Amino acid sequence: MTRPARRLAQLYAGLVLYGVSMALQIRAGLGLDPWDVFHQGVAEHTGLSFGTVVVITGAVVLLAWVPLRQRPGIGTVSNVFVIGVAVDAGLAVLPAAGSTAIGLAMLLAGVGLNGLASGAYIGAGLGPGPRDGLMTGLVRTTGRSVRAVRTSIEVGVLAVGAALGGTVGLGTVVYAFSIGPLVHVLLPRLTVAAPAPA
Repeated sequence: MTRPARRLAQLYAGLVLYGVSMALQIRAGLGLDPWDVFHQGVAEHTGLSFGTVVVITGAVVLLAWVPLRQRPGIGTVSNVFVIGVAVDAGLAVLPAAGSTAIGLAMLLAGVGLNGLASGAYIGAGLGPGPRDGLMTGLVRTTGRSVRAVRTSIEVGVLAVGAALGGTVGLGTVVYAFSIGPLVHVLLPRLTVAAPAPA
């Protein structure tokens, strides 16, 4: 497989798996990451599907790139749509956990798959997701640290999502402490090397 073909295949595989990982965490019923708490809260109040809210939120966040002078790639635009479709497809076939033990297994599988999927689509190097680009754009324009900007964004969306009825719980904590180390380990192994200059 050529390098461009591998990058595209890895991008779309990563985005689909990301959506499935979200569905696993939702069906586990033990708490979601901050953005998904927000998505779930909005979905409950609007009657829209979870995936539709993910798509709309991604598109709105992408519009916020304009004043930040961020440039989207094919991976950025694909992120907006593919993840939303994949999470709704996952939710259509995955049943609720039904017990705490199964819920824990689904939660851990979901977080682990999320780390793998993140490494895959980021490693493809075809553009950051809308939410990641928002963070890096704000870091560049405000001069604040990545930690401060990311924390501010995630605390904000978590608070709004919780107020709207999104699920906050053990899964929220597990995700917060696990996703960074998982991506740190997996991303170097999944990064597709840029072509050598001619």
